Amino acid sequence: MKYLACLLSAVSLPVVASPTPVTPIEHVIVLVGENRTFDNLFATWRPRSGATVWNLLSRGIVQEDGSPGPNFGVANQRLAQTGGAYAAKLDTTGTYDHLPQPYAAGAFGQRRDVPDARFPADLPNGPFQITKYVSNGAHTGDPIHRFFQMWQQVNGGASDLFVWTADSAGSGPDNGEDSVLAPGQARQGGVAMGFYNMAQGDAPYLRNLADNYAVADNYHQPIMGGTTVNYFALASADVGVYLKNGKPAKPPQNQIENPDPRPGSNNLYTADGFQGGTYVNCSDPDAPGVAGIRKVLASLPYRPFNDGNCAPGHYYMVNNLEPGFRPDGSTKPLNPDPFLLPPQTLPNIGDLLTKGGVSWKWYSGGRNDGIHVDREYCGICDTPTFFGSTMTGPDKQKLQDLQQFYVDIKDAKHFPSVAFIAPYDSVSGHPGYAMEIGFEELVRDVVDRVQSNPALWRKTAILVTVDEGGGYYDSGYIQFIDFFGDGTRIPLMVISPFARKGYVDHTYYDHASILKFIERNWNLSTLSPRSRDNLPNPVADAAHPYVPANRPAIGDLMNMFDLP
Repeated sequence: MKYLACLLSAVSLPVVASPTPVTPIEHVIVLVGENRTFDNLFATWRPRSGATVWNLLSRGIVQEDGSPGPNFGVANQRLAQTGGAYAAKLDTTGTYDHLPQPYAAGAFGQRRDVPDARFPADLPNGPFQITKYVSNGAHTGDPIHRFFQMWQQVNGGASDLFVWTADSAGSGPDNGEDSVLAPGQARQGGVAMGFYNMAQGDAPYLRNLADNYAVADNYHQPIMGGTTVNYFALASADVGVYLKNGKPAKPPQNQIENPDPRPGSNNLYTADGFQGGTYVNCSDPDAPGVAGIRKVLASLPYRPFNDGNCAPGHYYMVNNLEPGFRPDGSTKPLNPDPFLLPPQTLPNIGDLLTKGGVSWKWYSGGRNDGIHVDREYCGICDTPTFFGSTMTGPDKQKLQDLQQFYVDIKDAKHFPSVAFIAPYDSVSGHPGYAMEIGFEELVRDVVDRVQSNPALWRKTAILVTVDEGGGYYDSGYIQFIDFFGDGTRIPLMVISPFARKGYVDHTYYDHASILKFIERNWNLSTLSPRSRDNLPNPVADAAHPYVPANRPAIGDLMNMFDLP
């Protein structure tokens, strides 16, 4: 297939643009938090403008006080029984009487080996308000957010196996102290069903931004799974692949996923976990886990993008991996352990911007300390470090510490046209080691700094989103695009003088939409023939505004702006 060429050769992109934008927006700042679904943050938000929104409140699943609503049963979580192989869509066998008590796994200052006593042991079976039991500044448990687990959790679009999958598969049997020994020992419970309540004062700054700028309530994480794959998609509209000497190859066996249940278990994966399985050859229908997802894709009333986007003989990254480069550009040795993604050859947004003469930077919190063991630096969020084109050329200098952003923001004339911000871990909003309010304060700080420079603010768009949903429940529609996703809805807000004020956009979006917006604003080409920025903009259907009539389709965000 012709689209494979981008993985088999060095980056080669034509110069088709000038650095002059086609709209008055001369600067785009993309600020990325971590691990929150749309319903996790916007569950009870009621737009001040009177616009409609799809959330737990509008669907009657919960009430403004956080209690169950008349349609609470829509979000009931169910039980399932696996057969002899992995399935991404299962027939359910019953319903939980109540949620299993949440755990605080991964949460600072909390025991992770016993249920979290801050939460009741008999929570109703559905979404619950986190801040009824802990403060908004408390560290809470970290829901499972891995590739094959997420496919099962959304269960073909029913989204009724979030709890069962987390409790039965957990984070995988190859994950050290968090290994699952039996159902109920996954140290998860019902944590995935938690939400914050804007109607009761949670996330007040984000609510204020949503009231006064533009919000998308149909924006999605592009890949099932966690941080690495979704940040990677934000930079490339694609997925990483295992390479050896720059060519696709088979990775070490211990790095290949096998989500088939272990004999005698009900969904305990054979090989999976942060210390196990990461790659899958999705072109092989006999590879573990592949047939289960292909069955879902085959049942769709439309044809998946590029027939699933699985090139023959390619092993794709579907879970977290560290980059093969260090922040200073030196390479790490490739061994069976630790797991690394070899330097990538497919194009990324930095390559495209550089070819088009458009200035850019990628700011990462703690980057100056990244060669040391420093939790504040998220190496997998410093996404350009995955790419040989960036790390072996002059663009490496465009990867800078977040502290440099605070310097650059003062100079509107020389501020980059496109800027990505990956936060310090402690203010990323990631459940467990960070908190929602930390990311909220970072957003406030960035917006305040931009607005305090009027010359910059009057021609800037700040896009605020997160990498992925973190395994939290969401009630929204999901468009399955190819083998890799999409996944659950996540927040996206546009803060800009050009944003449509008080607007809630129902257009279908994912991270490729940000790249499509950048490409359209600077008249750039798409990244490669297989990247998702090639997908058309959705054709709206008045009867079903959240479901593109021309699936698969992804918007370019232009609908969120009021432009001349």
